[in-house]
Amino acid sequence: MSDKRVKTDNPRVIAVQILSKIKNGAYSNIQLNQSLLRHQLNAPDKRLITTLVYGVIQHRLTLEYWLAPFIESKKIDPWVRELLYTAIFQLVYLDKIPKHAIFNESINVSKILGHVGTAKFVTAILHNIDRKGLRKLDAIENPIDKLSIEASLPVWLIQELFEQQGEEATRHIISTINEAPKQSIRVNSTLIGDDEVITRLKGENLEVQPSKVANHAYTVSGGHVASTTLYEDGLITIQDESAMLPVESLRLNDSVINVLDAAAAPGGKTTQIAQFTSDDCKILALDVHEHKIKLIKSNAKRLHVDKKITARVLDARKVPEVVSTKFDRILVDAPCSGFGLLRRKPEIRYDKNLEDVNKLATLQYEILEAVSHNVSDNGIIVYSTCTILRQENDDVITKFLSNHPEFELIQTATDKNLKPNRNEKLLHVFPNDYQTDGFFIATLLKK
Repeated sequence: MSDKRVKTDNPRVIAVQILSKIKNGAYSNIQLNQSLLRHQLNAPDKRLITTLVYGVIQHRLTLEYWLAPFIESKKIDPWVRELLYTAIFQLVYLDKIPKHAIFNESINVSKILGHVGTAKFVTAILHNIDRKGLRKLDAIENPIDKLSIEASLPVWLIQELFEQQGEEATRHIISTINEAPKQSIRVNSTLIGDDEVITRLKGENLEVQPSKVANHAYTVSGGHVASTTLYEDGLITIQDESAMLPVESLRLNDSVINVLDAAAAPGGKTTQIAQFTSDDCKILALDVHEHKIKLIKSNAKRLHVDKKITARVLDARKVPEVVSTKFDRILVDAPCSGFGLLRRKPEIRYDKNLEDVNKLATLQYEILEAVSHNVSDNGIIVYSTCTILRQENDDVITKFLSNHPEFELIQTATDKNLKPNRNEKLLHVFPNDYQTDGFFIATLLKK
């Protein structure tokens, strides 16, 4: 990120600053939301920043391929590289912004964040791109390498998906992962009805569509939901449609009085559990980090369900040693590689490898194995991940069932009866199925 201190509401400057922070390890969705709330911006500027940030991250390998011949071995500041990526992204992917405007605005950003020399360098690169054009992707001969650059996915991930899903299914999955993520909400039905939420959102000039995936869920466009009074007052919360499915699969009812959310942060699913259980229900929410426990508590308080929820720092693998309660329901929304979230957190594709996936699969099994000792007879464990790789999904469940004959795999049920004709009890939701996050859900009954 540029060391120059600037205070501006210029959307392109903000986008470059966000991208620089994300390259330093910040999560895209968190950094973007914080920046949008911090600056006084109109709706078009918010949309432009969101488009630039997600667009550059989603297409980073493609943009690198196009920029490389113009940079060659020159050493440039990371923020300058991000700025040039935003320029190329606009040239290729945004057809409503004239080329001269893209060039002028990019040069202006280089002046704001840099100095005269930086501006001259950026100007020269942009004019060179204009004169020579961007090299064709068809020049890449290896088909896997070409798909990697086209989709901006690491080669190892494409190879893994080819093996697990086949080439045709993989191409269908890949074809949707770089689309803009939908903004979706869950209505806090303990406090407000769906119809009133729809009316009030439309009153704020937002477009609302009912979800085809989850109950009390809606997709919202045309504005920033986190800025609405409905959100601030805890009447709605932001949650991906498919992320609501694990809680639906818990088969909650008024007789459920003890629930464990074994890996709960930031608390979206915890508060969803609270929404659909009786006032007598006690929910224990765990995470290994104190700051994430604070997030759970904050979300629970905002949604007015904090009286049901106890959040504490604890590694879920230690549950049998520390917690004596037998739970009617246990949710293991396991830490995972997150490859189902590529629309929403596109940066994760660049910082993980197959070794990471295998380590996560070991951790996931250990969590599931540990908490299984604390489920009541006839109780249910729902195991879920937001990834699409078998190592973290099917393989974990297969291993668990082979070691735990006291558990039975039962049909994963959802309120909207998704994929009713599937020939397996597990539920795989791929990003191209419903244009949502990818999810895996398995439902285990303690016999």
